[in-house]
Amino acid sequence: MAHYSRWIEYLGGSLSQVGLIMGAGALLGLLLRPWMAQWINRLGARVMWAFGLILFALSALTNLFLDQIDTEIFLVRSGLVTGAAIVFASGLTYISQTSPESRRTEAIGIFGIGGFLGMLTGPFVGDLFLANRLRDNFEMLFLVAALANALPLLLLYFLRPTVNEGSRSSLRLSDFVQITRRHWPGSILLVDFAFGVCMTAPFVFVASFIDRESLDMPGISVIGVFFLFYAGIAIVVRLSSRRLPDRIGSTKVLLCGVILMSIGMFFFGLVHAGNPWLISIPAILTGTGHSLMFHTMTSLTLQTFPMAVRGTGSAIALMMLDLGTFLGAPVLGMIGESYGFSMLFATIGTFNLVCGLVYASFTMGKRKRTLEANDDRQGNRKK
Repeated sequence: MAHYSRWIEYLGGSLSQVGLIMGAGALLGLLLRPWMAQWINRLGARVMWAFGLILFALSALTNLFLDQIDTEIFLVRSGLVTGAAIVFASGLTYISQTSPESRRTEAIGIFGIGGFLGMLTGPFVGDLFLANRLRDNFEMLFLVAALANALPLLLLYFLRPTVNEGSRSSLRLSDFVQITRRHWPGSILLVDFAFGVCMTAPFVFVASFIDRESLDMPGISVIGVFFLFYAGIAIVVRLSSRRLPDRIGSTKVLLCGVILMSIGMFFFGLVHAGNPWLISIPAILTGTGHSLMFHTMTSLTLQTFPMAVRGTGSAIALMMLDLGTFLGAPVLGMIGESYGFSMLFATIGTFNLVCGLVYASFTMGKRKRTLEANDDRQGNRKK
């Protein structure tokens, strides 16, 4: 689905419409997140995971019936994003409920390698279908994307059930709100939001960037090269640093990821038709940033939620990510249309860096207040 912006443009859409459709596609998932969380808590992560795969496959097939930019493409894109959202939230919940608490961050990180493997292969496969931008080729792309969900759907049967699978958890929105207020994770949600804005770069705008800037490597898929470096380095970094959050703390690893992600966005400005191979530099930097950011920010978001309501914690983390995509993509699309891609990517990098600094400031302030409180308690004991 990294090629979906090309499908929008094939149907006659502009860059602004790409941003609008891709951003609006996140809206349905955002609105349904609270109920997703409650259903995950009630039915279990495996059951909802399967439902998400089926919804994604059906939405991919529905693209076969589109022939222009109208209301239907917003609904179809929403179905794709919502299906993926259910899969992602269910997977995160399953991992957080079945892994040892002391190694939760590492487990989420290893789980994410599956996603990077998909990024490593999917864009290359997509380019094979789209060597010529014909409708038949797009239809084959969506057909294969739908059928590819059959294997994970089968493999879900072999996962062991979680302890709360089939429980009678409440499905009321008021309970979701109450759980969230009781276990509010704090300023880490700002980083979740910024990460959602960052994800518009690889998954919304990179394909259009390659086409509009006429980046070409004879016999080589440029978008495939981008994701080869993006996901390839992310896998290496994720594996080599899997115990790093336990040794130096998730917050420090997260902030390193924020800095690298932001620097990578600025490096897109160096890439043009004369040096298309330079796209590997922002790919490496943003891929490394992604690898360090996602599992640490997710673990930090989940840490305030008890085991039984981890579905709610996963939903809150991903709601903020969706909100970043929903609000960011349309605005960034207009910036790109008016001022070019360099400004588009620089805006993402600046926003992500500012959000990271705000989070760091809140975290250090909280830590300082905690240390002062501990010192006061020790002083009182001595007295």
